[in-house]
Amino acid sequence: MGVFDKLGQAFGSSKEMNIEEYMNSVEMENVDLLHEPADMYVKPVSISSEDEVKAIQDEVSKKNIILLDITELSKRPTTLKNVIAALKAYVQKLNGDIGQIDATRILITPSKVKIIKRRKQ
Repeated sequence: MGVFDKLGQAFGSSKEMNIEEYMNSVEMENVDLLHEPADMYVKPVSISSEDEVKAIQDEVSKKNIILLDITELSKRPTTLKNVIAALKAYVQKLNGDIGQIDATRILITPSKVKIIKRRKQ
């Protein structure tokens, strides 16, 4: 019996700690053990409706870079056009940038991060 076991019994706790349970617990949910906190993150996000625009705007305002999957919205061209217009206006207001990577993905950056949209030849 170790020192911590004796202390646990003294305070009325005799349950052994299961490391798997602890790592999967709610208090460990937002802890990244492998990396230090970063100033900004690249977040992949899928969008399927106009209702999700606000959440994307919030992420960009937190200085995160968004890799937006528009596969679902590409089936509804009018909705897609409205979403892109809203995001473009918001990003321009923040002095960020927005650019299409391919038919289903868009890159959105916060302020002071610009996208080079032309390849050097």
